[in-house]
Amino acid sequence: MVNILRASEYWKRSEGRDHVIPLHHPNAFRHYRDQINASTFIVADFGRIMSISTLAKDVVAPYAHMVESYSSSEDHHQDPYKSRKTLLFFRGWAHRKDEGIVRAQLLKMLNGTKDIIYEEAHASEEGFKTSAEHMRSSKFCLNPAGDTPSSCRLFDAIVSHCVPVIVSDKIELPFESEMDYKEFSIFFSVNEVLAPGYLVNELRSVSKEKWTNLWLRLKNISHHFEYQYPPKKEDAVNMIWRQVKQKVPAVKLAEHRSRRLKMPDWWR
Repeated sequence: MVNILRASEYWKRSEGRDHVIPLHHPNAFRHYRDQINASTFIVADFGRIMSISTLAKDVVAPYAHMVESYSSSEDHHQDPYKSRKTLLFFRGWAHRKDEGIVRAQLLKMLNGTKDIIYEEAHASEEGFKTSAEHMRSSKFCLNPAGDTPSSCRLFDAIVSHCVPVIVSDKIELPFESEMDYKEFSIFFSVNEVLAPGYLVNELRSVSKEKWTNLWLRLKNISHHFEYQYPPKKEDAVNMIWRQVKQKVPAVKLAEHRSRRLKMPDWWR
């Protein structure tokens, strides 16, 4: 397929620079990326393609969330701060590779802590339902790195209106040129969360006012992470294409520079 692509007249006109290729899974095209690297990649995670992908030309897209979206109408007539009894929630595989080894360490540190749920579990339909229920009743949702810097859990938290606590030093986030994640998320470095008591103490010190501001902003941006067909204004599909559009000037510059020493057809 790569050979057919590279032989086409459309590829040759810019050596692939004006092509957009979804490489959504971290392992996608791993043996052929160097042959198509001039193109704009749409990726979910830069973790396994750091040596090739770059924010200068590529677009980070959100994972599809695995839990059902939380309707804002369900918050009507209740105080969200008081109704969310659990301080911090995490449910997932605790033993991962690379930076994700922090999960197993957090399991030892947080398991059994008052008003914190940290459960080890594998993905299943029943598990997604359980996670959705807990996320909707928790103030914060923990999002540590997995085998790669990001995971769908972050986007589960966003559509559940559970303020994300992001622990991943190398994560690249979708649509960050258009939104400030600090307005609806809290970030900790891996070293910070491994300091005894630091994470829990910091979260307990977040005032009701600050948490409510984070939560309100989270509700207002969650629609950006919904994949819909047909696409709707400012949904995930629309946002991805907006990000692609931002790359066009750099693509044109690279294309024009590549033609400097090439003779035009009329010269031949």
